[in-house]
Amino acid sequence: MITQETSTLVSILDPLRGAFYDTREPPDCLSDLNLDQLIETVTGPKQDYTLKPYFWSPLENTEAIRYRQEVMKDLERPSLLSRIKEFAEKMSVVHRYLRMVEKLDYPYHRKGWILEGILLYTEAVETLCGALQHEPIRSEGFLSFRGWLEKYFTSEEFQYLSAEARRLKESLASLRYCVLIDGGKVKVKRYEGEADYSVEVENTFEKFRQGQVESYLIKYPERTGMNHVEGKILELVAKLYPTPFAELDAFVSSREQFLDPTLLAFEREIQFYISYLDLILELKQKGYPFCYPALSATDKDTFVREGFDLTLAATLLKEGKVVVRNDFSLSGAERVLVVTGPNQGGKTTFARMVGQLHYLASLGLPVPGREARLFLVDRIFTHFERREEVATHRGKLEDDLLRIHAMLLQASPRSLFILNEIFTSTTLQDAVFLSKKIITQLLEKDALCVWVTFLDELASLSEKTVSMVAQVDPADPTIRTFQVVRKPADGLSYALSLAHKYRLTYEQIRERLP
Repeated sequence: MITQETSTLVSILDPLRGAFYDTREPPDCLSDLNLDQLIETVTGPKQDYTLKPYFWSPLENTEAIRYRQEVMKDLERPSLLSRIKEFAEKMSVVHRYLRMVEKLDYPYHRKGWILEGILLYTEAVETLCGALQHEPIRSEGFLSFRGWLEKYFTSEEFQYLSAEARRLKESLASLRYCVLIDGGKVKVKRYEGEADYSVEVENTFEKFRQGQVESYLIKYPERTGMNHVEGKILELVAKLYPTPFAELDAFVSSREQFLDPTLLAFEREIQFYISYLDLILELKQKGYPFCYPALSATDKDTFVREGFDLTLAATLLKEGKVVVRNDFSLSGAERVLVVTGPNQGGKTTFARMVGQLHYLASLGLPVPGREARLFLVDRIFTHFERREEVATHRGKLEDDLLRIHAMLLQASPRSLFILNEIFTSTTLQDAVFLSKKIITQLLEKDALCVWVTFLDELASLSEKTVSMVAQVDPADPTIRTFQVVRKPADGLSYALSLAHKYRLTYEQIRERLP
């Protein structure tokens, strides 16, 4: 059987924690950041692998993140990616065989399909081992797995599994027998040189062959089950040739759990990378940039060039539309991005983008953008508008305050807040007062924050706040460009431009009065 050394788990995701992520629950921020939609998109076609827990589990140190980044860089080579996908397809068929076996009624029929599964499994392992030996892989993850795989492939147990499966297949395939049908009776006997009538029939009708012509035959799906007559014939054949069937019985019975746990872990874990890579490769073909961000757990200087909302980009891709890309940065003592500007100008999308970038970076994945340097946050807190909950008997303002209070209690200097249009249900004076109190607490914690607001006053609250403004077309202020740029907030200027467009300025109104 497989030795303890061979069974040692090697994880392509994280050497520190292995492959056990199944107890995780989705972080609260995913819904507000629309990352729940993105995760559903990438994992949907791969339901068998149960990938969502991997996407729910941000990493906590930069070494583990770099480990994944290097694995992903290796996988971006088309030759390696195609070989890994080939391996995955073969393993998928193996699993299908094993699921099918549970539904079969006849013992030797079941064992025959298990033998087929073993044969395909050993072929998949051999092919993958050969592929990795010839690929110029550089990542620690792939190098560790390749080292383990070579030991496993050359192990005495695996070599026996492969050779014995092939020998049994050849032995069973060599069996020849005759089926004698007399009315309702069926007999089976050893083949003793009788004529093969199937060959004679083919030879007889060969002269009627008309070459390559269109076929109108209907192809029916191949059946894997047996009816009771076929099952009885198989039993009789086994009695005619007891030795090969006894060997099959002994071999399969002793190796029902032939799938190695480390290989199963690799098969599942590698789909985490492939599922995401399939999405971004499609976007790259449309000109969207992706990069591997530089990450720090101590330095909060941050910048992103040409970042974008990945979920929105994936959605617009289906509609043949493109998403606008934006830049932002924080340096020195700066901690809070205050985003103002006209409604429907891209402010919320910008805030989501910042949250997505930090979350995807913490998974060790390429992020949407030309270039990025990010701080490794320990948690992302989000506050987006919700409907009032009648059952709680709380008003919207009370609910906003309670939610923010709970977040502040849990936050650390490594946390990121994404706050979107809070305190819209109260007066302007109260909204300004409450907002300043919260920003003060965030700055005291030294947390990072993106605050989307209609309150221009917050943008210049201190040297730690940075003003970002959603832009409009200078020639027509009703047209949003969805560009969000670093500049002082000036909601009054936007209001005046609108008033001028619709001839509602004081001077324009006076001109129309008699």
